[in-house]
Amino acid sequence: MTAWIAGEKWRLDVFASHGKIYEASASQMFKVPIDSIDKGSPLRQKGKIAELALGYQGGVGALKTMGGERMGLTEPEMQEIVDSWRNANSNIVRLWYDIQGAAMNAISMQGTTIEARGCKFKVSRGLLWITLPSGRSLCYAKPGIGKNRFGGDSITYWGINQTTRKWEKQETYGGKLVENIVQAIARDCLAHSMLRLAEEGFKIVMHVHDEVVIEADESKTLEEACEVMGEPISWAPGLLLRADGYETKYYMKD
Repeated sequence: MTAWIAGEKWRLDVFASHGKIYEASASQMFKVPIDSIDKGSPLRQKGKIAELALGYQGGVGALKTMGGERMGLTEPEMQEIVDSWRNANSNIVRLWYDIQGAAMNAISMQGTTIEARGCKFKVSRGLLWITLPSGRSLCYAKPGIGKNRFGGDSITYWGINQTTRKWEKQETYGGKLVENIVQAIARDCLAHSMLRLAEEGFKIVMHVHDEVVIEADESKTLEEACEVMGEPISWAPGLLLRADGYETKYYMKD
């Protein structure tokens, strides 16, 4: 999803072909042939930890959270991974700053609609609205511009502090907004596919994250369900969609 919004073509090519994003990421980062990287390769491990930690503007701290130190990586080595990943994904890096800039401009010019990367940003009645490609909007209360701990400008809003569970002023930035947008669009894709499944007569009994659970008799097949979920969406042109599944008599993880 992030690659689609950012227009990071090499990543889209990976997902459209072999799908080995950890190996491909390491290949791009360290300028080695992808065929030289196998599942046990240290470079693949670096590619994997980079993919899991850095897509939303994470740095060395994010790598530590993902287990960088347990892998035996030093801080200079982790900084090298951050720099290499960002150099290999310049369009995603640009996305972070485009989204942050659009949000800040909308806050500064209240009532003006700012468009960026398929989304629309506008402050109205004390709320920052980010309208997604689907037409649904994210909402941030009492938006403002403040200073972060590094002395730079940051975006503030009011919401539930995930640590204290209290309604407090929060701080956000481009990468975090990208995370919110990416996860929201992914949710909209799932909801769109669920409506299609229902129209085709599939009985959905629940959904869990990116997964739907269907009760079906022999008139409906898993292949048909996957085909419906992989159909293109009009408001997401060029987004690669695919579904996999399994059959079971009771709910379980594959």
